[in-house]
Amino acid sequence: MTTPDTNPRSLAVTALMRIQKGAYSNLQLNQMLDDTHLDPRDASLLTTIVYGVIQHQLTIDYQLKPFIQKPNKLQPWVKVLLETAIYQWQYLERVPKRAIFNETIDIAKKRGHEGIRRFVTGVLHQMDRSGLPDPSEITDQTQRWVTQYSVPEWLITSLLDQRGAEKTEAILKVINQPANQSVRVNRTRLTVAQATEQLQADGYDVTASAVSENGLVLNGKPANHAELFKQGDITIQDESAMLPAESMHVKANQEILDACAAPGGKTVQLAESVDESAGGQVTALDIHQHKVRLITQNAKRMGVSDRVDAVTLDARKVDDMFADGLFDQILVDAPCSGIGLVRRKPEIRYEKQLRDSEALAKVQLAILNAVATKVTINGIITYSTCTILNQENRDVVAAFLAAHPDFVSQRVHTAHDLKADRETDYLEIYPDDYGSDGFFISQFKRIR
Repeated sequence: MTTPDTNPRSLAVTALMRIQKGAYSNLQLNQMLDDTHLDPRDASLLTTIVYGVIQHQLTIDYQLKPFIQKPNKLQPWVKVLLETAIYQWQYLERVPKRAIFNETIDIAKKRGHEGIRRFVTGVLHQMDRSGLPDPSEITDQTQRWVTQYSVPEWLITSLLDQRGAEKTEAILKVINQPANQSVRVNRTRLTVAQATEQLQADGYDVTASAVSENGLVLNGKPANHAELFKQGDITIQDESAMLPAESMHVKANQEILDACAAPGGKTVQLAESVDESAGGQVTALDIHQHKVRLITQNAKRMGVSDRVDAVTLDARKVDDMFADGLFDQILVDAPCSGIGLVRRKPEIRYEKQLRDSEALAKVQLAILNAVATKVTINGIITYSTCTILNQENRDVVAAFLAAHPDFVSQRVHTAHDLKADRETDYLEIYPDDYGSDGFFISQFKRIR
């Protein structure tokens, strides 16, 4: 019988290999942690290495390149193993270099053969003697930022063009920092103050969100270990992701359409504000049946099942099921490139291209066009994305308003009045603004 691998450094190699083949980093890590039952210290090291290597991939590969003479002949797992060694050596100050090298060589021996062990040993010793190349010495600014911050050139070029050098560098400086662990309080169950008190009693360090009125930032242990989470009294949600529903200021008797709803985080947030007995209801759509089940499960866990009707439907085909003017408000939290989530899902930066953003913009506009007639006169459509690119944000808004003179832009208001001095109706949140995910929110009011 094979002994399960419980070495966090070796498990990190396994996880990174699976992620390279298409697995999502967060899901892969969650599954691995569930399967291995590591102690908290080892679980933290595994998580840190996996996210760290992905976040700094281009930097690490730049530093590794001079020491690999025949990269095409190198087994992929051996390259990943060396990447984990460089990451630990360069970024984990509390881990001794000797321990990193010894562990890396031992993993090479156990996972490979004697030749691989000798190769890995030789590379590590050569790196130690020669030192690693310094990305800050690259003279071209764009290429230096590509390597320093490990961000593809197309994305840096887009940000430079759209945001300028100062804002671009500010964004780049924070995207490789750990994401905050934030939760939203289920206000149908308890107040934010009550949740804070109970979480502190449960061993968490709790800070009130500066972004969302019902958000809390937690430190100390995973949020899903909290009793409040298990009871459905809180849910894990980024602070920025709480804003689209918050900005809708839903009333108890309103009929709401959540057009792109899975997995249902914003659906249940909206549902907490409606009252079925007053005629309030949230209809939640997703194109995939298995994702609709996730919405249903989420609503059940949070105790709002009676207020949510989850339906399998492509939002571009709402005419097949819903009459015009049926909804008081519509949320289009559109499928997007997800560039605003790069700190939380670091592999996104390598998976997307500019053409993906341009293609998604067409889908986003098609969804908005389809749902436009389904909101009542004086009703509001809220459009949001978790990206920071104009192609999917400002440009989509401009195209929608140009095509629909029966709608006018409406200023987005949040509970904490974020960016009160901005000149635009829409609200843009960047990763460097509040330490939360990048998000975009715009609202349109139907006037006839």
